[in-house]
Amino acid sequence: MNIATLLRRAARDHADRVALRLGDEELTYRRFADDAARFAGFLLGEGAAPGQRVGFFLPNGPEYLVGLLGVWQAGGVGVPLNHLFGDAALRHAIADSGATHLVVPPGDVPRLTALLEGLPVAGHLLTTGPGGGFPAAVAGHEAVGPVVPRLDGDDALIMYTSGSTGVPKGVRQTHRNVVAQVEAVIDLYGIGPDDHALNCAPLFHVGGLQLVSLPVLLRGGEITMMARWDPVAWLELAARLRPTYGIAVATMAVDIGNRTAGSPVVLDSFRVFMYGGSRTPSAVVRRLEEGIGVPPIEIYGQTEQNGLAVSRGSGEPRRAGAMGHPLEQIVQVRVVPPGGDDVPPGSDEVGELWVRGDAVTPGYWNGGDPGAATGAEKWVDGWFRTGDLVRRDADGWLSYVDRIDDMIVSGGENVFPQMVEEHLADCPDLAEVAVVGTPHERWIEQVTAVVVPTRPGVTVDDVLGWCATNANLRGMLTPRRVEIVEALPRTGSGKLDRPALRRSLG
Repeated sequence: MNIATLLRRAARDHADRVALRLGDEELTYRRFADDAARFAGFLLGEGAAPGQRVGFFLPNGPEYLVGLLGVWQAGGVGVPLNHLFGDAALRHAIADSGATHLVVPPGDVPRLTALLEGLPVAGHLLTTGPGGGFPAAVAGHEAVGPVVPRLDGDDALIMYTSGSTGVPKGVRQTHRNVVAQVEAVIDLYGIGPDDHALNCAPLFHVGGLQLVSLPVLLRGGEITMMARWDPVAWLELAARLRPTYGIAVATMAVDIGNRTAGSPVVLDSFRVFMYGGSRTPSAVVRRLEEGIGVPPIEIYGQTEQNGLAVSRGSGEPRRAGAMGHPLEQIVQVRVVPPGGDDVPPGSDEVGELWVRGDAVTPGYWNGGDPGAATGAEKWVDGWFRTGDLVRRDADGWLSYVDRIDDMIVSGGENVFPQMVEEHLADCPDLAEVAVVGTPHERWIEQVTAVVVPTRPGVTVDDVLGWCATNANLRGMLTPRRVEIVEALPRTGSGKLDRPALRRSLG
């Protein structure tokens, strides 16, 4: 069933209640559904066909969710685009998705116009804000009534996640994937119409969309959105509005804990407060709990699992070092050591987490990232290999250990070293580059570049200055630490020895 049917049902049942808030702007459920139906009318008037992709390159705001509901009602597929992508990654994701329209802020139009030159979508940028193409599309069309039918296996979303060979890969999320995930979250945390979510997690991530926004909307609750992360503003909103449901990626947890260190703020309205997005040190979790007076709940999931596969319910006691238990209504799990049989529950042995079930993606859009592990290496007899190493206790609770591969998770963002290396290698002052993750107090992990210069006298400031001019090294892809060395460590076969490199950096 098309998820738009469920959202419109919730809107009918809670028509006069506030659905979405950003600053002083509020949308009732009636207005939310009506605006979305008008946007659906615009898309259908443009000749939209079932399965057509529409992209969203926006900060959090009501237009994001209005637009997604409109796309789904018209039978389309939403493509949330990471606002932190550099130019090459962003162009690839838009071109790869085949999006016919993009909803964007007016300030990003010059960048996107230049970036998308030669692509048909460049002529279909719908800007938000006063006088923009998106509000004009909504205001200029009648609300359509019917929802275009989509079957469970049809795509609802394509979410792009960083690729290991330099380009993002699109994770297909079907209507069944999304609805199963959302229903499991509602059941696990007991979400109801009286819940009020403070959503600071970006909607281009499963945390902001499938874990917070959609569950609350399907139950008739209220969402206060933040367009950008600001710990001072978050604390003010949490104290004033007294939300019951919230989330913080690891970097946000660091910021909240640091901001409240020595001067705790009692935020006892939170019934459920989640944290995750990357491995979070226990000291950070302790500071967070001491700072807000609420025991946070760890969450684990991936874009390929639609956001949440492991957690504990709000009434379940925390276990030291454990993430929680699998959401068994929507996902089955195996813990598989390299080359061996499943690790039995209660064993201290570490294995890779394999998953399958209603929440797990059927695959990558267009085959995903060429050259990456997207086929037989990622799926084995219907099981998806997560690449995460875990332990499983006697009654099935899972504890996170580490990544199998070399991915860096910085501020909740997945950063593959190869992606940074690909662009950093263009620097004329560098002969060789290697990128690894090293600890960082706020970002948990930071992108660290170890470089061999082409000439004497090259400084760290020279390298950082060049990075600042490269549009493909924006945001989390920017090296925050640079080390200049004479040679990179190699294995006996001549390959880069990443473990040795990490050890040398401390």
